[in-house]
Amino acid sequence: YFYGTFPEDFTWGVSSSAYQIEGGWDADGKGPSIWDNFTHVPGNINNNDTGDTACDSYNKVEEDIYLLRALGVKNYRFSLSWPRIFPTGRNNSINSHGVDYYNRLIDGLVANNITPIVTLYHWDLPQALQDIGGWESDELIDLFDSFADFCFRTFGDRVKFWITFNEPNIIAWLGYGLGTFPPSVKDPGSAPYRVAHILLKAHARAYHTYDDKYRASQAGVIALCPFISWAEPKTPSDPRDIEAADRYLQFLVGWFTHPIFKNGDYPEVMKWKVGNRSELQNLPSSRLPVFTEEEREYIRGTADVFCFNTYSSKIVTHSTTRLKPFSYEYDQELSKTVDSSWPSSALSDHRAVAWGLRRLLNWIKEEYGNPPIYIIENGVGVKTKSDVDDNARIFYYKTYIDEALKAYKVDGVNLKGYNVWSLMDNFEWVDGYDPKFGLHQIDFDNPNRPRTPKRSAVYYAEIIRNNGIPLPKEEE
Repeated sequence: YFYGTFPEDFTWGVSSSAYQIEGGWDADGKGPSIWDNFTHVPGNINNNDTGDTACDSYNKVEEDIYLLRALGVKNYRFSLSWPRIFPTGRNNSINSHGVDYYNRLIDGLVANNITPIVTLYHWDLPQALQDIGGWESDELIDLFDSFADFCFRTFGDRVKFWITFNEPNIIAWLGYGLGTFPPSVKDPGSAPYRVAHILLKAHARAYHTYDDKYRASQAGVIALCPFISWAEPKTPSDPRDIEAADRYLQFLVGWFTHPIFKNGDYPEVMKWKVGNRSELQNLPSSRLPVFTEEEREYIRGTADVFCFNTYSSKIVTHSTTRLKPFSYEYDQELSKTVDSSWPSSALSDHRAVAWGLRRLLNWIKEEYGNPPIYIIENGVGVKTKSDVDDNARIFYYKTYIDEALKAYKVDGVNLKGYNVWSLMDNFEWVDGYDPKFGLHQIDFDNPNRPRTPKRSAVYYAEIIRNNGIPLPKEEE
């Protein structure tokens, strides 16, 4: 265990997202999103839960700000609901009630010296835009840009930290490959690559809009935020396993970060594997789309900082995979497992592996030239009716934050911020309300949705106050 503190300007925060906490799904002129419609179909979500009311944050701005103040956080990361601002997804349908809601929230945060970190897209696409093809349509590049432009113009005088897409790799794979998330497209071999291609272009477009029109006056930063799990080679002495572990990371995150932080293009290993396998599958061209020289120039460098979400780790080994059916998963030619001794949680693939975080931070540092790094989501879900006494969560944060501290202090990783997922128990997508991730408990059976701080909230507030984990007085 390592004692020490983070730099003076280190930013501690908590995170949430619009669909998971706001509720008010059709309040005051908000349009339907793909998640509204998806959760309204019985059988799609655990217990048939929906985000119709969720934590009712749409009506509880003051209460949420009170919770944030009590924690002492420096920042709050939340997302804007596109259909709450543009009910039809287009800027000819501006909903002033939605704009007012976010203005109240942002003003309240700024008044309390809490920096807003704002995500433009956290999965809740306006249904009207899904109806014209969603992220499989090039039209969304312009439409997303027009939404982003409106948000920069409207909120950018107070918002200095923007995230374009939350977990674009999850949007592409779960939304268009496995189809377990809306829009439920099950095309694992091609659609995720096509969608990722469009998401990257949409991200770059919004970045350039900010750069060209707003950066000079607003002086903020903008990035995207992939999901990453660390990959530990099963046999560290076997070069094939080391390569497989790196390949896992390249396919998972390099897919989006290699074009942005390196050369405007996909990782070589992706181009090689998908191209080679497409040829063996007798396809006329690779299932991985190709960027033009112009597009590569346009995408390269479109992030000011490196943001990511992380929860767990995997053990990876090289494996020979089948050629059919076509699949992004088979393209990676590896198999992944977990160690049964790692503590389990409410989500089967989220196990606590704190040391994986330090290795992941070092990998990002080596791979991308030590950019300024922000951990935007990190946390653990517990499946229980009440977990106010959440010692397991305290242990998770204690060990994960300690590994982040080692990466900063010992390894020289340029770590700038750490955010807990999440401020409060909320709607956890297809798992409904079963997994509890919050520092605050919400009574979802009570129409008032009362918030109760858990022990982890008190513990995290102490870490923030100490700016890390200083050596206890009696041991100095």
